[in-house]
Amino acid sequence: MDTKALRQKILDLAIRGKLVPQDPNDEPASVLLERIRAEKQQMVKEGKLKPKDIKNDTVIFKGDDNLHYEQFADGTVKCIEDEIPFELPEGWEWTRLGVIGSWQSGATPSRREPLYYENGTIPWLKTGDLCDCHIKNVPEYITEKAVSETSVKILPVGTVLIAMYGATIGKTGISDIELTTNQACCACVCEEEIYNEYLLKFLQSQKSILVSMGEGGAQPNISKEKIINIIFPLPPFNEQKKIVSKIEDFDRAITSLSNNKDEVSKLLLIAKSKILDLAICGKLVPQDPNDEPASVLLERIRAEKEELIKQGKIKRDKKESVIFKGEDNSYYENLPTGEVKCIDDELPFDIPEGWEWCNLSMLGTTNIGLTYKPTDIDSTGTVVLRSCNIVSDRIDYNDLVRVNTPIRGNQYVQKNDILICARNGSKALVGKCAIIPDLAEPTSFGAFMAIYRTKCYSYIIHFLRSQYFRSVFFEGNSTTINQLTQDMLKRAVVPFPPKAEQNRIVSKIQELYSVISEVEAGLN
Repeated sequence: MDTKALRQKILDLAIRGKLVPQDPNDEPASVLLERIRAEKQQMVKEGKLKPKDIKNDTVIFKGDDNLHYEQFADGTVKCIEDEIPFELPEGWEWTRLGVIGSWQSGATPSRREPLYYENGTIPWLKTGDLCDCHIKNVPEYITEKAVSETSVKILPVGTVLIAMYGATIGKTGISDIELTTNQACCACVCEEEIYNEYLLKFLQSQKSILVSMGEGGAQPNISKEKIINIIFPLPPFNEQKKIVSKIEDFDRAITSLSNNKDEVSKLLLIAKSKILDLAICGKLVPQDPNDEPASVLLERIRAEKEELIKQGKIKRDKKESVIFKGEDNSYYENLPTGEVKCIDDELPFDIPEGWEWCNLSMLGTTNIGLTYKPTDIDSTGTVVLRSCNIVSDRIDYNDLVRVNTPIRGNQYVQKNDILICARNGSKALVGKCAIIPDLAEPTSFGAFMAIYRTKCYSYIIHFLRSQYFRSVFFEGNSTTINQLTQDMLKRAVVPFPPKAEQNRIVSKIQELYSVISEVEAGLN
């Protein structure tokens, strides 16, 4: 779920008058604007405003031809229909931002005068302090001397603020304290008929437009003149408040949803882990007494390995051991040295009838990857898979390295090999793995990687991703370098089900993961 886009959509609906229903009893916005104009004229008479302060105020109205026109202070009238972005509800009016408040930019007192800053008590806001929310404090202060001797002005509580320079263009805020600003910030003290929170929401809805208005090279900026000339959809005062309240309701709901989304994502990860735990414990699918027991499959694997050794296709693993169940119902390991050792304390759970415990070395072979130098990299060379090529449990071919260097036969991957990240600076990445799919060309793998080759790859890949395997790996890895050695892989003890049950387990995992993926897609 794109919460940013959702918030923008809500703002768009709000300023179009589509977020809350209109109330025909509300005082229309046209009356608000008439009152603002009258108040400004009176302030000019009283000397509180200068004539130049209102010379740019205009009146926007709809003509008999249903087109929009703008009347300027000199009496001239111009059709502005091409500036009107949408139709307003009954009771709303178009105006310019300059009409609805007093706008000004700040200043930066000279840094060469220490007395402008030392022991300052007056908050001085820079655009980096804007956070699209209420401003309760700022990190920097200036002195009364700075206020009296420079063009910086103290702004009242409730002033609406907007950044005009650089990367911060369009950032906004409302002051909860009296403060001053630098020249990169534009400030609006709203007329009484304008709800400052509504103006804030409107400015936030226009951020992308404001950014596009920026001019200049490395430091683009917008001017106060550009801001006050922006056309503004003005609702009745009561509706302004209702709109802001509804936006805030949606914001809270979206925030809650976003937080819940994070929680759901965490729960889904836990669910995946739990599924794997149940799978390797024999609790994910029911056992079938008609299945050929795993012991028979293991005997067949042993016989096949012996034949391959005889043919010289593989070497005998001198560290290979055999795990068996004794007459006392305990598990023992027959070590290559001839020693027989009870390993009950190494087995974390009981396995179902028909299953067996064995080492990974019994089920397949492992190899470490290719070491190459930067000078070996060649765009026409052999593909070398690295850790970055394992993405979301799959092989990703988007970021490939190719090398031109001698490669031994056992350093080429084959279809259905399990590629494993065996060494990485990040402990969390060690052990991530994926099955090699169909190969379009000869492919090797890097020195920090390993492959595990077994006919039981579809089940073993899930074992390698299980929390049980990872816990054994982390507990057993006492080195300062995060790595999974070949010996650690070979020695890993596997709960091994009958072949038919392996197939059922893999099928059930895929089914459940598919459901989880649908939920994840819904969150995004």
